Amino acid sequence: MLTITCLIGVGLLYYGQNYLIYPSAFPSGSRTGTFNVANPGQYGLPYVDLELKAEDDTTLRCYLLLQAKHLPQPDAAILPPGTIVDGMSDEELAATRPTIVMFHGNGGNLGHRIPLARVFFSKMRCNVLMMCYRGYGLSEGAPSEKGEFRMITSNLDSHSYNSSINLGIKMDAQAGLDFIRSHPVLSKTSVILYGQSIGGAVSIDLASRNPLAVRALILENTFLSLPRLVPSTLPFLGPFAFLCHQKWDSASKISLIPRKTPILMLSGQRDEVVPCEHMQVLWELVGKRGMGAPVRTTPRKRSNASTTNGSGLSTKEGINTGTTIHVEDSKTLSKFVEFAEGWHNDTCVQPGYWAAVAEFIASIMKADHPDVTVVDVTVVNA
Repeated sequence: MLTITCLIGVGLLYYGQNYLIYPSAFPSGSRTGTFNVANPGQYGLPYVDLELKAEDDTTLRCYLLLQAKHLPQPDAAILPPGTIVDGMSDEELAATRPTIVMFHGNGGNLGHRIPLARVFFSKMRCNVLMMCYRGYGLSEGAPSEKGEFRMITSNLDSHSYNSSINLGIKMDAQAGLDFIRSHPVLSKTSVILYGQSIGGAVSIDLASRNPLAVRALILENTFLSLPRLVPSTLPFLGPFAFLCHQKWDSASKISLIPRKTPILMLSGQRDEVVPCEHMQVLWELVGKRGMGAPVRTTPRKRSNASTTNGSGLSTKEGINTGTTIHVEDSKTLSKFVEFAEGWHNDTCVQPGYWAAVAEFIASIMKADHPDVTVVDVTVVNA
């Protein structure tokens, strides 16, 4: 019986892993129509229904929230004096604010993340692009990392040419970044990627392929790679992790992101889905970027005996009880914040979470524009 169970599990891991990894129909109704996909307008936020076309012509239905001089939300943060100059248009103001690109986790749809977008938009006064992967929400297609290579035929000069294009979520992420780079307003802004869980892997991959286009990353509860996650999520299938063809290999990609690109890592220490050791090792890799030294990429329990490591990262207790902040040197602005009571899906509501995000974004704005006063982070509450 055990052998049969293992065989079924192995078959499910190999042939059904897309259904396990991308449960886009969960919670129930997440793919059944507009009624079950919330929009920012229902939260009092001005927005644009944005249809993006991936390279393979898959339609992605996303949301775009552009900043304006005056927002209708009564709790919206007031921009610092001098931010708005005489005669400035809404578009000119939006061009001075950062743009957050949100990559959600593997369950639900973008509508479930609107409360998070609201904090970025109303409290931090950022432009926000809420991406929706293929096969999620109202987007077309079926989700996968890279999908299949589809052969296409084009006719040029009376000759036929065969070529292949790579389908999948990686292409969707690229479509979002390409939209920003071609937008008359957003192309002038600093682009910050925000990824939760598998969205963190999407962010790391996108930044590794577009190192000059991404200003910073914010990563929450993400993993080294999916095959390395199998032993903890499906222990009896651990020996067969090599069958996992959805890789999302962040451990190898994060080193391709330039050291000058700041990365904020937010980790729930009680994460029951992604063991916190994955984030700890990724943090070590962040500190080793550009150093050329071999780095351990296997999760292990971390010792608390030391507050520094070979890359010069320091550790201190956070202002909020239960948080630990690991600060890299001031030139990179990278930080790793651990939340002692954070589980996989509630880290974003832990005390100090949004203050850490706001301080990180403010530090980037200050580095880029030393003479500009940033939004007061004390007004940022989830």
